[in-house]
Amino acid sequence: MPGQYADTPAVTGVSAAEIVGTWRCIDGTEVAMRADGSAVVKQLDGQEFDFDDQWRMSGAGTWELTDRPMGWSDGQHVSLRVTRRTSSTWRKSADAAAGEAGGGSESRAPAPGSYTWTLELERRKKGLALYFFFSDPDSRNTYYLEKA
Repeated sequence: MPGQYADTPAVTGVSAAEIVGTWRCIDGTEVAMRADGSAVVKQLDGQEFDFDDQWRMSGAGTWELTDRPMGWSDGQHVSLRVTRRTSSTWRKSADAAAGEAGGGSESRAPAPGSYTWTLELERRKKGLALYFFFSDPDSRNTYYLEKA
């Protein structure tokens, strides 16, 4: 529900030119958003509860800066859609690293063939950051992408 949490700031006044570029996160995650609206994603984790499935997706698709009501704030958002998955890997979980039963990738489903993220925006001292909530969104765990 948009605007449900007062502590999720509504960012406005962002131009598409500010979104164009390469955005990175931990463990090799990279999202390249081009001026023509195309995007290439490398090892991006699922949003909200999908994060718990531990898949990481690479693929190609599109992005759009929008003012439509979506996400967790009332401001602008980036809708990032992978329409063609090129690969799917899994995060290393603590259980898998310890060698416990059920930690193997053979028991998990791959990332979906297509997927859409709703990215929130945040203005920081170092510039604009994109983020989404992972696991239970009520817990406010944030997955930040920063411009390279």
